[in-house]
Amino acid sequence: MSTVVQDDKRKVTTHRLKEKKDRGEKISMLTAYDYSMASVIDQAGMDAILVGDSASNVMAGNVTTLPMTLDQIIYHGVSVMRAVKRALVVVDMPFGTCSGNPERSLEAAIRIMKETGADALKIEGGEEIIEDIKKIISAGIPVMGHLGLMPQSINKYGTYTVRAREEEEANKLVRDAKLLEQIGCFGITLEKIPAQLAKKITETVSIPIIGIGAGSFVDGQVLVMHDMLGINNSFSPKFLRKYENLNEIITNAVKHYIADIKSNDFPNENESY
Repeated sequence: MSTVVQDDKRKVTTHRLKEKKDRGEKISMLTAYDYSMASVIDQAGMDAILVGDSASNVMAGNVTTLPMTLDQIIYHGVSVMRAVKRALVVVDMPFGTCSGNPERSLEAAIRIMKETGADALKIEGGEEIIEDIKKIISAGIPVMGHLGLMPQSINKYGTYTVRAREEEEANKLVRDAKLLEQIGCFGITLEKIPAQLAKKITETVSIPIIGIGAGSFVDGQVLVMHDMLGINNSFSPKFLRKYENLNEIITNAVKHYIADIKSNDFPNENESY
């Protein structure tokens, strides 16, 4: 496996992501929810870190992202920001905090930015919540849009299947992407849509497009850390590449630890005071 050495120590900004798109350099993004893992990911050279509401699933054990609260996402955001020196940190706005009331949406957005110190927010939705997003951007807060499969709307969809296969939904997705660019979003995440549709959107708008299950024609990729590292073995969608099997590695280490305690091998003389 080839390794790209990241020796650029400059802080990644929304402007730098745009520069990467303009010169055809792919953008790397991964989720993080705590200080220790965020530190490792940042030092490895990640361009952007997403403090995702997927913490609801992988950290709290919920079935959906809907239970994630504003206080909880702020807690995770603060933890990540204490660790990160270089990556652009984007925090998800949880379900219900941006849903058709621009004043309340701005209030929630300001809380996240003030209390976490994050660089930007990510918001699910298009035309339906465009006034909310405009209000937030007008306050000087960078926003990344999120279109395609939107996990906060899972109860409306009733399924996690690929979105925008039908022409009507695909056309709306393109319109929404253009609209998000027009009002000032610095980028858009596209989740679980056909690769050719993602390609069309990437070529249509000038802002960076980050994909998750959206093929290889987008400007960058994002995955959930627990999925990519194989910590969570119960989730294996087609778009996921597992780079390690930490579930097995950690399980074996814990079993070894238990065995050493039972056999009185740990601690030994060198590990005692």
